[in-house]
Amino acid sequence: MELCDQTAARLAALLRKGEIRSRDIVESVFRRIGEREESIHAYISTGYDAAMKQAEEADSALLKKTPASVLAGIPTAVKDNLCTRQMRTTCGSRILENYVPPYDATAVKRIMEGGAVMTGKTNMDEFGMGSSTETSFFGPTRNPWNPEFVPGGSSGGSAAAVAAGEAIVALGTDTGGSIRLPSAYCGVVGIKPTYGRVSRYGLISYASSLDQVGAIGRSVEDCAMVLSLICGHDPRDTTSAPVKMDLVLESLKKGIKGLRIGLPAEYFVEGLDPRVKDMILGAASLLERNGARVKEVSLPHAGHAISAYYLIATAEASSNLARYDGVKYGFRAEEVRDTLQMYELTRSMGFGREVKRRIMLGTYALSAGYYDAYYLKAQEARALIRRDFDKAFEQVDSLIAPVSPGLPFRLGEKMDDPLQMYLVDVYTVSVNLAGLPAMSIPCGMVDGLPAGMQIIGRPFDEETVLRVGHAYEQLNGAGSKKEES
Repeated sequence: MELCDQTAARLAALLRKGEIRSRDIVESVFRRIGEREESIHAYISTGYDAAMKQAEEADSALLKKTPASVLAGIPTAVKDNLCTRQMRTTCGSRILENYVPPYDATAVKRIMEGGAVMTGKTNMDEFGMGSSTETSFFGPTRNPWNPEFVPGGSSGGSAAAVAAGEAIVALGTDTGGSIRLPSAYCGVVGIKPTYGRVSRYGLISYASSLDQVGAIGRSVEDCAMVLSLICGHDPRDTTSAPVKMDLVLESLKKGIKGLRIGLPAEYFVEGLDPRVKDMILGAASLLERNGARVKEVSLPHAGHAISAYYLIATAEASSNLARYDGVKYGFRAEEVRDTLQMYELTRSMGFGREVKRRIMLGTYALSAGYYDAYYLKAQEARALIRRDFDKAFEQVDSLIAPVSPGLPFRLGEKMDDPLQMYLVDVYTVSVNLAGLPAMSIPCGMVDGLPAGMQIIGRPFDEETVLRVGHAYEQLNGAGSKKEES
């Protein structure tokens, strides 16, 4: 097996034993990029020379037995909505096509200070607005398992890079499922931490009350390694929670004996692909046979999640994206007669169709006479959804659910039907509305395409989410790669 196909945990162990060098891993990753990137298009920008320099620094520290962290020397991809001081940050949009930030996002700074090697910036739906990584100005990313299918979105580039061996781990962001959905579709592990657990400083905003930075890897342990670096309070982010992060790596092996796991009744209804349903229920049964206690719970307001999400997220997007006006930075329309026309042409030419659609939806929801009828009602529904989770967690320690109603779909299949595209997120958006931690983990294959299982936890209880995921991973073993039909 090539080094680029190994888990971060395995490579970190070999690095510490001196059996391999970071330089060897980076070379393997970039060879794979050369072989597969043309067909997958996981990256917007890559940086071989900078990566090799970082690898040499990591190798020097490892040789001296002074690695900066567990991630030292590990090739790591970064989603292109996280600011990077020495590489452009585009958000997958023409309007930021050549923007190079003057600073690093806190999450990026922390992995770099930990000795990680940044391979490049990954492709994404424009400003995170999409579920398939098809809305990127730079063209779509394709699923490494079958390039005719989407990798999910909006962190599709990050998930595809890890799945294809074009990175070992990656940073992604999750506003309504944007880490979990592509992780499920690409057959990798992805975790969205609790809102406030990871600093959003340097994350270019889509919906500020929903966005959260997280990790994608080949195993639960890989994701825990990334979380051990990026989590923690940041005074530069007013939404960053002053909550200490437990030692997540040590908690993985606590097992699941006695843990109470809930199955939300509202998530296993008509519209869910029966093959996916069977795999999720099979996973729950496996956990139950090995010491967990599984029971059905109810989230009675789950049916309002999509409507509430697409009102709140678009309203916040309307506000956040107002800054892109051609005046301060980014794309600017030329040959205009006055300032007003410059604003109009800059935004109409700089944004893609989906971004403009969401800006208009959000502006309408916030407009005079409609604020109470739409935005305020959505916030009330959000409170009810959060209360449902609180009541469920009085009975159980974690929840198991599907990530998506179905399997990966073909490129172009849903692009002309926004409602069908939005419904792909029906099982993920409620977690963002409630600010909870949740993880996607592979649970099977159908017709050569992966399916994922979602594990949801209490606020700031990433430990239990990781424990359940790690236990399932160990119990299922190679079964997660087994072809099922």
